Amino acid sequence: MAEEVKFSKGTEVEVRSEEPGFEGSWYTATVLRFRSTTGRVSVQYHSLMSEEDESKALTAVVDIAHVRPLPPVEAVAAFEPGDEVDAFYNDGWWDGTIKEAVGDSKYVVHFSRTGEEMEFGTSDLRHHLDWIDGKWVLKDKTVLQRKSETKFSDGMIVEVSSDEEGFCGAWFAAVIVNPTGKNSFLVEYQNLRTDDEAELLRETVDSKLIRPIPPDTSKVKSFARLEEVDAWYNEAWWVGVISKVLKGSKYIVYFRHSKEELEFQHSELRLHQDWINGRWVRASQALKLYD
Repeated sequence: MAEEVKFSKGTEVEVRSEEPGFEGSWYTATVLRFRSTTGRVSVQYHSLMSEEDESKALTAVVDIAHVRPLPPVEAVAAFEPGDEVDAFYNDGWWDGTIKEAVGDSKYVVHFSRTGEEMEFGTSDLRHHLDWIDGKWVLKDKTVLQRKSETKFSDGMIVEVSSDEEGFCGAWFAAVIVNPTGKNSFLVEYQNLRTDDEAELLRETVDSKLIRPIPPDTSKVKSFARLEEVDAWYNEAWWVGVISKVLKGSKYIVYFRHSKEELEFQHSELRLHQDWINGRWVRASQALKLYD
């Protein structure tokens, strides 16, 4: 059991959002009141405004499990591909991973929760830290991905993503048939067929849309609320977030791209993992102040 964290009136903190589409983002706020008997904290946000009166800062009562102190301020001269960072966007801090440097003090950041990539300057980035048992913890560099070239060979089983509208966030199982160019391959899908259903669909795909099969996570006995998963639906794996845990090993999954919620059996889900710079990386789980 982690030691209880108490926040006094006037303390500046960060508050984690649970709103669909904003999961995992942190917003700066000031503590108005801490109720130790209920574990609830009244806060006033610094950058979020009230919907009723946009001239007034938003106030809310949140669970202490979603409140943490301000991370320590650090001066960072440069980041490296694979560094886990927080990026300041839409008035909050969002966790992501440095994919590459793109000029003087600018970086492309990959966000595993949405599959999106955006460019940020050094001033809008900080190293990602986790607040665990009353301490700030920097993830060990050994678990961060580093650049390496991915080799795809004939007959290799892979997953292929689609950039077509309505299919963002989906990964389809396929087999590499042969290379068709320096950065493209002919693949044969394992579950998609031609329009006449006569044979398995073949398609030439850019290597950027291809990745190896993720490591097996079938031994996971259960999933937690806000945990990022892939759900098997319409012959593909779609990235989503557990929004509700039901009885009988069933879950409601929220899909950010479509803003839909669907119910799945445990056997239809797997832990979400990202293939970045040649290594599999798990997305950061929801922060917990208590064991």
